[in-house]
Amino acid sequence: MFSSLTFSLLAAIFYSLAAAWVVLHLFNKAKVVPLLVRLLGLAGWFLHSLALANQLDFSGFSYLGLLDAVSVVNWLLCGLVLLLSLAKPSLFLAAIIFPLAAASLIVAQFYKAQSLAFEAQQGLVLHIVISFAAYSFLVLAAVQALLFGLQNSQLKKRNFTGLAKSLPPLQTMESLLFEFIYLGQVLLSLGILSGFIFLDNLFAPGLLHKTLLSIAAWVIFGSLILGHKILGWRGQTAVRFTLGGSCLLLLAYFGSKFVLQFILVS
Repeated sequence: MFSSLTFSLLAAIFYSLAAAWVVLHLFNKAKVVPLLVRLLGLAGWFLHSLALANQLDFSGFSYLGLLDAVSVVNWLLCGLVLLLSLAKPSLFLAAIIFPLAAASLIVAQFYKAQSLAFEAQQGLVLHIVISFAAYSFLVLAAVQALLFGLQNSQLKKRNFTGLAKSLPPLQTMESLLFEFIYLGQVLLSLGILSGFIFLDNLFAPGLLHKTLLSIAAWVIFGSLILGHKILGWRGQTAVRFTLGGSCLLLLAYFGSKFVLQFILVS
């Protein structure tokens, strides 16, 4: 019987191979072969799934530790990249998402934190699933914004090589960025709403910072969407808003876990 470590190592290898091929393409060192990248990525994602199945306790729900939660989100991200690439020119995101997933898998194997079980109420489970989906789309938006910003900067300097040449056209990159933001904002809205409905008190001491940071991120993304529609915000303005909102959202969920598990440990 294979262990979670074995599945994690194999998944990391396949993710790394897929990412390496995309990186070589982005730096004009190799031609992109989408089918090969997808097959390598799919193998990594399948092994990632097996690693999580062996690593996590599905007999009941639990509050995941930081590294397990990061690994689950990265599993969602990799799946989204592979799925979206069938309809959108988004496979280049694997250059960043796949290595992050590989690293989180390996690190999670060497640090185990005790999880806290809770009653699997349907409403609470729904809230968690929606929240994870929102984080995933908005992290994709952050990665997209980073690459879009680099490409935009190169084009303004009239550098038509490297990323500027390998990535999809700038207009396509911007459209894809806002698609991620729209989807993420809808899911974030549903996540916050479901939290108010299914959680006893979102402003309790243990949840206050998560609630405030999530609402702040929602305001930032909402402002960007309105600014884009009404005032024509785009380019570096869109990049700054996206990265700022994504950082707040990641701090809302993962920041507290980091403090609890690595700073305040006895």
